[in-house]
Amino acid sequence: MRTAAAVDGAIAGAVGSAVLNAVSYLDVALRARPASSTPESVAGRLADVTHVDLGPGDEAANRRSGLGPFLGYAMGIAAGAGFGVLAARRRIPLPLATVLLGGGVMATSDGSMTVLGVTDPRTWRRSDWVSDLIPHLAYGLSAAATWRRLRPTSARG
Repeated sequence: MRTAAAVDGAIAGAVGSAVLNAVSYLDVALRARPASSTPESVAGRLADVTHVDLGPGDEAANRRSGLGPFLGYAMGIAAGAGFGVLAARRRIPLPLATVLLGGGVMATSDGSMTVLGVTDPRTWRRSDWVSDLIPHLAYGLSAAATWRRLRPTSARG
């Protein structure tokens, strides 16, 4: 039961991650703003902290640009799997599941970036918080809805 719940949660997390990225790219297009460089910065800082050599110049930049989004997907999938295990025997209403998933991933992501020195949320403007919150809520809603769809009818709540 736990394995199936973790797998369903991981699938839900992957769907949520894809939706988060789609919402973020739509925001970039609508507001004509540059894409965020924080995923690449996180990948670079993690490589530094773990003493992993990403190679010289362009090779390192290319690896950071691939690892950054990969780490985001990995976090989203892992969060979904964890949620799946925790929610397997509980009936969690969709609004609560949305906030738990979206807020949990946002807190983990922003907390990690803060600890790594990539950003300082205390300096963010209101528009920065909104640009971060909306995609994470989209993640939470789509992951929670997918989770509910994948579970047996009796577990949907």
